[in-house]
Amino acid sequence: MEKTYNPQDFEQLLYEHWEKKGYFRPNGDLNKESFCIMIPPPNVTGNLHMGHAFQQTIMDIMIRYQRMQGKNTLWQTGTDHAGIATQILVERKIYAEEAKTRKEYGRKKFINKIWQWKEESGNNISQQMRRLGNSVDWKRERFTLDEGISNAVQEVFIRLYKENLIYKGKRLVNWDPKLRTAISDLEVENREVKGSIWYIRYLLANGIKTNEGKNYIVIATTRPETLLGDSAVAVNPQDLRYKDLIGKNVILPLVNRYLPIIGDEYSDMKKGTGCVKITPAHDFNDYEVGRRHQLPMINIFTFDGNIREYAEVFYFENTINRINTKKYFIPIQFQKMERFAARKAILAELDKLGLIDDIKDHNLTIPYSDRGEVIIEPMLTNQWYLRTILMSKVAIEAVEKGDIKFVSKQYENMYFAWMRNIQDWCISRQLWWGHRIPAWYDLHGKIYVGRSEKEVRQQNKLKVDVILNQDNDVLDTWFSSALWTFSTLGWPENTKDLRTYHPTNVLVSGFDIIFFWIARMIMLTMHFIKDENNKPQVPFKTVYITGLIRDEKGQKMSKSKGNVIDPMDIVDGISLENLINKRTSNMIKPHMMDKISKRTQKQFPNGIPASGTDALRFTLTALASTGRDINWDMKRLQGYRNFCNKLWNASRFVLMNTENQDCGQNSKEIKILPVDRWILLEFNSTIKIYREALDTYRFDIAANILYNFIWNQFCDWYLEFAKPTINNGSKVEICGTCNTLVTVLEALLRLAHPIIPFITETIWQRLKLLKNISHDTIMLECFPTYNKLIKKEDFIAKDDIEWIKKIIITVRSMRSEINITFNKPINLLIRDCSLESLRRIKENQYLLYSILCLEKLIILTSREKAPISIIKIIEGTELLIPLNNIVDKTVELNRLKKELIKLDMKIEKIQIKLNKTKFSSNAPKNLVIKELEQVNKLKKSKEKLIKQLDIILLLN
Repeated sequence: MEKTYNPQDFEQLLYEHWEKKGYFRPNGDLNKESFCIMIPPPNVTGNLHMGHAFQQTIMDIMIRYQRMQGKNTLWQTGTDHAGIATQILVERKIYAEEAKTRKEYGRKKFINKIWQWKEESGNNISQQMRRLGNSVDWKRERFTLDEGISNAVQEVFIRLYKENLIYKGKRLVNWDPKLRTAISDLEVENREVKGSIWYIRYLLANGIKTNEGKNYIVIATTRPETLLGDSAVAVNPQDLRYKDLIGKNVILPLVNRYLPIIGDEYSDMKKGTGCVKITPAHDFNDYEVGRRHQLPMINIFTFDGNIREYAEVFYFENTINRINTKKYFIPIQFQKMERFAARKAILAELDKLGLIDDIKDHNLTIPYSDRGEVIIEPMLTNQWYLRTILMSKVAIEAVEKGDIKFVSKQYENMYFAWMRNIQDWCISRQLWWGHRIPAWYDLHGKIYVGRSEKEVRQQNKLKVDVILNQDNDVLDTWFSSALWTFSTLGWPENTKDLRTYHPTNVLVSGFDIIFFWIARMIMLTMHFIKDENNKPQVPFKTVYITGLIRDEKGQKMSKSKGNVIDPMDIVDGISLENLINKRTSNMIKPHMMDKISKRTQKQFPNGIPASGTDALRFTLTALASTGRDINWDMKRLQGYRNFCNKLWNASRFVLMNTENQDCGQNSKEIKILPVDRWILLEFNSTIKIYREALDTYRFDIAANILYNFIWNQFCDWYLEFAKPTINNGSKVEICGTCNTLVTVLEALLRLAHPIIPFITETIWQRLKLLKNISHDTIMLECFPTYNKLIKKEDFIAKDDIEWIKKIIITVRSMRSEINITFNKPINLLIRDCSLESLRRIKENQYLLYSILCLEKLIILTSREKAPISIIKIIEGTELLIPLNNIVDKTVELNRLKKELIKLDMKIEKIQIKLNKTKFSSNAPKNLVIKELEQVNKLKKSKEKLIKQLDIILLLN
């Protein structure tokens, strides 16, 4: 093995070898239990971010763990077509390169252009997933717009439409005026901004006055431009100020249209003025009020977000019908104005008329389109919807009965809360890139649904002269991904894969898409996939929810904050200059670029050093506390890089001392020493608790168990215990120890492989020769199993070595106290030793001589007088280190006196602080307690030093 651990030398080459050899594919043995995970398909436009790295590491650990148990294991991979993101990306590309818009291209040519981009540049994230070590079956890679999934999407849409579960209707949606499409709630980013709230006077009609004698009421609004679309003013029925006004009218400012005053509990008596303008066509809450009171919905915006020339007006009925719009005119001076320009103009006109009662600063939550980067507008549009009430009941039952379990269980409540208040799902988007809705319209607006125009004509016996036009909209990206667990396995055909791997075992996802993806997968899968008894089949049995990866200060990672960490930069390393350029390349505001540059320089003054994939994976695993957000810690990353280095060096030590030795494979005589029995028993116990942690999804605990055994038990203790035998043991003892070294390390590599696959495979390839293993790869080896049959002599050895360890720790501590270097030979006296302790010492004295650097080990009886010594007691046994000839009295006295002076100064400083009335009275209680504890700690240290001083003074 190379002397220096350098993961860049082997990780990428090793992965290419794995993939080429086909090790990631299922074994195809149908007699073995199957295990399947479906990767949440990342966007085809995307790059691997820390959230991906975290979740995919967890998935790969599970897959490798199950594969090593011999299961027929499939990790299904693929990417999502990402409708909005991909269309935007290619639109920008053709405009930058050719100064053309997609409309100039035309739909067909533009879509061809996207497919061309996908083939050339759309596989970046797949390559990065390889760098992360993901053992997915790349031969089965799917794309949500490939032919098979497209067929599944069409089949689902058509069936649901025939079952009257899909319909088209006019309802309020989140609308992006820039992209001119409906968007989902997940694509809305709520930003906190400082704004204003305007208090506007609405005059009462017909000379009516309030209880206070005013001829107006005051409405508070943050969106004054929407008053052009007001349908009513709402007051709380219990509000005595306005109770008598219910049923009366106000005059809508600027428009002079009468609005009814309605009573509705939506109006909060304690909030604002208690009067709320109701604009059903432009506010989701107002929409529900409008539905309750059958108010007209007055749409004043075009799809571009400009003021219309004529309002669109609709009524709530069984179907929403358009009504006469003549009386709902829009003042000419505001027509065709951009919405925020119209706001200014409307406010100026209101001010001129003396109708602005007050203006106050107000903190607002403004919804922005995540992709279009503009403020979204609630918009009344025609969209396709999926009825979800009936499906949701079945999906709720699946979780209630335990057919699907959430880890952590707390997320079930989040799931239930949304599912029990579910709304119909808007499944259409006004895009070109995506699954085009399989619906056609004749000139009278009649809808025909089918797989093609030809099928529609045949099924409906339409004449040739009947003109049909296909719906221009595409389906929401979440619609196709909701079919992911079964469409990727060949549905609607009843394929062998579908029968073998469905339902899948575990889904790993973030809590933020429980509603958008997880719940919808459960609903649609259970609707379409049935078992042999026609019982709805769940898509997965367990949902493991991860937290979010945040920066070291707990802030969400985002490009705008400049705190994003690219996992590939951790793996490969990046210079400070390149990191700053990367973080500021898309920044528009110069002051933000400067701020991010300074922050990056402070955080990474020397850039990010290359840590390799295994160190990244181990860090993510160690931080994976169930369901909690993770604050990324570069120091822990460095610590786990050191851990990998420790394993590398330990393995080099084992190989250097065993490759030319008989390791017991061919020997008839072999002696297993107590230290060998001890490490074998420790490792056996480690296997048990490690597997329990993996089986219960406590990956953080598993990582800590592995770390503790490798670093502490194996490296720090057993390798030290093995050295005396290797250097001075008999042939049979050396053979036994070499056998133990190789046996434990080989099994340990298999145990660690799911978390750190590259380093374990690399070392194992050298070690397998010593174990006479003929298999090609560690990932297809058996995972270590716990041995319940433990011999009596193993338990005795464990107790003996743990006692010996206590002696070693104590003597090292004594050396430290009297400032004796660890390589200086000393005498160790042992007194009041029980017969059991005496046996332990005699059987393991070779360890004590070697590890403690002893010149003599002397057993004293209780009556024998010992020279002046430093003394410690272990379970009744006295340990003594004589001080004559090993301590320079003068030097040690001076050292101790200086230490005492330093302690006295520290104690005095804190006591002066505590004696100050200002501090003891005003400081937080916990801070005062902390200072008192520090004083007591320093005083105890002083007592120890005084005792040592007294001992030194007795020396000649």
